[in-house]
Amino acid sequence: MTTAPAVGRPVDRVDGRHKVTGGAHYSADVRPTDRAHAVLVGARVPSGRVTGIDTDEARQAGGVLAILTHENLPGIATQPPLLPSLAGMPAPGQTFFPLQDEVVHYSGQPVAVVVADTLERAQHAAALVRVTYQETPSVTTVAQGRDDAYVPDAIFGGFVPGRSVRGDVEAGLAAADVRIDATYTYAANHHNPIEPAATTAVWDGDQLTLYDATQGVAATQLTVAALLGLSPSKVRVLSHFVGGSFGCKAMIWAHPALAALAARHVGRPVKLSLTREQMFTSVGHREEQEQRIELGADKEGRLVALRHHKLSPTSPFDDWAEPSLGVASQLYACAHYEGVYRLFRANTMTPTFMRAPGEASGMFALECTMDDLAHQLGIDPVELRLRNYSETDPTTKNPWSSTGLKECYARGAERFGWHRRRPAPRSHRDGDWLIGYGMAAAGYPVYGPNNPQRARARLYADGTAVVQAATPDFGTGVATVMTQVAADALGLPWERCRFEGGDTALPGIAAAVGSAGAGMISAAVHTAAARLRDQLVAQAVADSQSPLHGADPAAVTVRDGRMMLRDAPATGETYGDLLHRNFLPDVEASGAWSPSPESHHYGMMTFGAQFAEVAVDPDLGVVRVRRMVGAFAPGRVLNPKTARSQLMGGMLWGLGQALLEANYMDPRRGRWVASGLGDYLVPVNADAPDIEVELVDVTDDIVNPLGVKGVGEIGQVGAAAALANALHHATGRRVRKLPVTIEDLL
Repeated sequence: MTTAPAVGRPVDRVDGRHKVTGGAHYSADVRPTDRAHAVLVGARVPSGRVTGIDTDEARQAGGVLAILTHENLPGIATQPPLLPSLAGMPAPGQTFFPLQDEVVHYSGQPVAVVVADTLERAQHAAALVRVTYQETPSVTTVAQGRDDAYVPDAIFGGFVPGRSVRGDVEAGLAAADVRIDATYTYAANHHNPIEPAATTAVWDGDQLTLYDATQGVAATQLTVAALLGLSPSKVRVLSHFVGGSFGCKAMIWAHPALAALAARHVGRPVKLSLTREQMFTSVGHREEQEQRIELGADKEGRLVALRHHKLSPTSPFDDWAEPSLGVASQLYACAHYEGVYRLFRANTMTPTFMRAPGEASGMFALECTMDDLAHQLGIDPVELRLRNYSETDPTTKNPWSSTGLKECYARGAERFGWHRRRPAPRSHRDGDWLIGYGMAAAGYPVYGPNNPQRARARLYADGTAVVQAATPDFGTGVATVMTQVAADALGLPWERCRFEGGDTALPGIAAAVGSAGAGMISAAVHTAAARLRDQLVAQAVADSQSPLHGADPAAVTVRDGRMMLRDAPATGETYGDLLHRNFLPDVEASGAWSPSPESHHYGMMTFGAQFAEVAVDPDLGVVRVRRMVGAFAPGRVLNPKTARSQLMGGMLWGLGQALLEANYMDPRRGRWVASGLGDYLVPVNADAPDIEVELVDVTDDIVNPLGVKGVGEIGQVGAAAALANALHHATGRRVRKLPVTIEDLL
């Protein structure tokens, strides 16, 4: 009896026991000898200049080792350009590094770092630092900045054009039988993972070791090395366990370099952990935004023109916006299209990636407008989307590498019971509750790295193996699924394999962002493990003492650690037999993978469909989400258990985006109104409805060797729109803002 393939099995997480028993050590848990603590002091004004910093009282407090300001902090060596962390290069969160001069660009900007021998003493001393300012007028809201908006050449680190056009949108709108013009507004959103950002910096001579909570150890290494003027070989970054990220730990912010500078200044290890309040001002956010859609269709509901404009604030130094127009421009067949990003300079830090960055917000506007179109024309919302299905990527006319979208519509609708939906709003009741059904399409691009992704595999004579790649596990289950991938490539039971990651001393992997992690890491691990397997098979057929001597390597297969002839399984030997006979304690091989040039000739996207049922109290405006169903086609699923967990988490985040999560700038003070989980609302267990996840099998031979598209973001895309559409069906009221609140429904 042979072991079944590991890939595709819902095996338990290999790190689960460590996490639930407290054995998992996170970056803030590292306790080097003689560790000191650093605390940031943030600016209390949104715009102006620091005119004085009185540190006398703080310096006299017990245990204080140093107070660093722009007057005594060494200048940085260089500021790397703003690049996505998936590019495999330095990836600063913004092209601004604090404490270089007296200028204040945004509230919360670090203006001092206090270092003391304990955390409590550092916090106390930080409270004693007195900073005076010359405040200047600030701009922090869309209402304030609208008149000064401009269209940038490009956004997203220069990767996305500020304006995209195909066809003639004016002519298309003029010829349309039905037109809809709708504007949607969005509150800002903030990252609140369980683990706030933290870095512990340790110097050993000129060698720097950073224990950093990051999605990409190489991104931290390269960014800090550039800022400090060091060779990357002098910087080692470790990140074995990360307590959630969702984008805030994808780009590299100021605190890792500040921790390193503070540690070098005081001559001992320094830990710098952000407070929950500082998470609102130090690691980016999803920006406040306004989106306007003008949609034109014929009498059958087929789109003929789409204009999609977005307005949002960016920082004083970077042209950044969520790429909200991307998937929304690709999902449906539409000959005439115009997408424009409009930005205005505001007193804010540079916004950043936040789960489904752009796709969730852009698809909310599009899918709510599609629901309006279906309602006006009396067409079932699922049928309307099928009529606008595109066999090719509308932006390039290239075929999709794989789709599965029609199957997602069908299987999601069947599992949800969509056929029970009566079209008229307010037509379903359960006692006093109004019941609504809604749906939306979902799409998320398949991203690939620009540089080769590398991994290493080593087999020991006892028949166990370890595979290594630098990627950390920030909650997605990468250690589990990469163990499964390696086991199948080596022909070993998965229990005899182990994955090691989270260390820049291991083979390099780009930051696992944009749902790219599973695809690119599995490709590198599979390549390395398959190369090792082929190396061992080649050694066996060349060994005169092996039963496989002289065989065609292509005729040899491996199962349960035993190499054998495919057509004569009795002829063969184990890996251990070969290694012991040749006095080899272990053997290893490295592998590298890069996207195929052929992939440029295809559109690559993960597709899905979201369905939701809500109950609304018409007198109180209270909303209860009763059910959510998502059907997704993410290519090959490496582990259904971890994939469903990711998709369910994304759908719940979509619920939070739809009904709860919001922050606003006080335009008088230029500060965020919410600064903690007491007033920034996120879903909790009591808010969670019944959630069903349907996985649609799709074969994709283009994206990577195993056909993996990824599931990290797609679960959130379309979820908020499905809920808003369900609210419209329940109440007859179309709310064009996020989040939808009780006041909107009264």
